[in-house]
Amino acid sequence: MTAPERPEPSEQQAQIRVPEERVEGSYADFVSVWHSRDVFVLDFAVLSQPTTPSQLVAQVVARVRIPPSQVFEIMKALEQQLSAWERERGPSS
Repeated sequence: MTAPERPEPSEQQAQIRVPEERVEGSYADFVSVWHSRDVFVLDFAVLSQPTTPSQLVAQVVARVRIPPSQVFEIMKALEQQLSAWERERGPSS
């Protein structure tokens, strides 16, 4: 007797909904990344002007907490998007 064949797992497709008040998004020109035992945290911020080379002053506009299991997926997605962007616009400097 043979075991029944399992179907290949299909790729999941996420349906992402953005609330109307968040469609515009937030601008950030700085990000600080840190972690604790259970979570990675990305603080997206806007740099205040003027800044000096020795000290940055920034206002956090969004804090995103990510479970460790998602960090590698996010890194892969960012790499794919950066590669596509570079193909469209040329390598970044």
